Amino acid sequence: MTDSPETAPTGLRAVLPDLSPWRASADFRRLWVSGLITNFGSFLTFVALPVQLKDLTGSAAAVGAIGAVELVPLLVFGLYGGALADALDKRRLIVWTEAGQGLLSALLLGNALLPHPAVWPLYVVAALSASLDSVQRPALDSLWPRIVAHDHLPAAASLNSLRWTVGGVAGPAVAGVVVAYAGPSSAYAADLATFVVSVALVVRIASCPAAHEAAKPSLRSIAEGARYAWSRKDLLGTYAVDLAAMFLAMPLAVLPFLADELDAAWSLGLMYAAVPFGSLLVSLTSGWTGRIHRHGRMVVLSAALWGLAVAAAGAVDSVWLVLLCLTVAGGCDMVSGIFRGAMWSQTIPDELRGRLAGIELLSYSVGPTVGQVRAGGAAAWLGVRASVWSGGLLCAGAVGLLALGLPQLMAYDVRTDEHAVRLRERRAAATTSRTAQAAKAAEA
Repeated sequence: MTDSPETAPTGLRAVLPDLSPWRASADFRRLWVSGLITNFGSFLTFVALPVQLKDLTGSAAAVGAIGAVELVPLLVFGLYGGALADALDKRRLIVWTEAGQGLLSALLLGNALLPHPAVWPLYVVAALSASLDSVQRPALDSLWPRIVAHDHLPAAASLNSLRWTVGGVAGPAVAGVVVAYAGPSSAYAADLATFVVSVALVVRIASCPAAHEAAKPSLRSIAEGARYAWSRKDLLGTYAVDLAAMFLAMPLAVLPFLADELDAAWSLGLMYAAVPFGSLLVSLTSGWTGRIHRHGRMVVLSAALWGLAVAAAGAVDSVWLVLLCLTVAGGCDMVSGIFRGAMWSQTIPDELRGRLAGIELLSYSVGPTVGQVRAGGAAAWLGVRASVWSGGLLCAGAVGLLALGLPQLMAYDVRTDEHAVRLRERRAAATTSRTAQAAKAAEA
């Protein structure tokens, strides 16, 4: 629902992020800060690992193969991680997986400090990290609606996007300098330190046990979540559009080679930071998103523009124009992400959130993962720049076809959608019940 004319924000308040979730929930603040810190460190490793692999092998296909080793864990643990998130305490899952990621950073650090670092540990750690991330993401995604009021969920999605993009801008920009002058080991050490701080914050979050209606983790419960997703063609549309955009137009695996081809090795950190910087610009001016009701149309439009911006990045000769195009692409990706997240958060029942979050994880993780393989293979076959611009054009075309074939996605309106209305009424009834119980307890 939008603000009434009398209460609608004006001026800067109309575009700046809505801080209501931050003010209302201490657990939201703790989880937000934890994510900000660990995202910064993870982006350091995100840049350091492919650069180290490039230095050790000199092969674009070898760098792209990181996506291949991450794919199976994402497919297996993404779905099962969603079932675990519905059946177990979400905070406990987040704490243990965060600690496990810190251990993997320590392993990368140990390998980097060897006189002759081995290649195979980079792939092993990438696969194990994808496994832990696949278990953690559904727990995180299904936890937000538990600690944030229903009407604050779009604002929470924007703030979470802001958190991710701050790390996404600062991490790669710093990593480009750190890796160039201090080596990958320094980036891995910093990442390890951020996980230590993050765990210390997450353990202070209130326990979040499973909903009473949640099924125990099993193939049957996973199938139940898949059947629900299949019944929601609007949700299927968001998954399909994101998969197409990330699989066809994710250029990150070939950026080290693109920087070399443009004779601008110094720009690699900026290239990695450009996409999240564009996302950051959108996050900082996301106040307008709360006044948009037709989320599906925004998902489609922004995904198509993402593809066109990536295509332009592969076609231009100037490194500064490449950075500009990647920044525009990042902004479009963030718009798509905000509205996808709002649709998911405001329409999925609580007892299914973990399993649907697992499916969501596949849609926004498998696409980039397989996209790295596509980009690396296409670069080896067609050349680096052709790999980038051809993927962008294919993305725009695929998104257009999906829009034509998914009328439910294009027709989605949060004000009238039956699932959004039902969940809004359920949350309102639960709030009223808690208020009544608190009043009775106070009288007693």
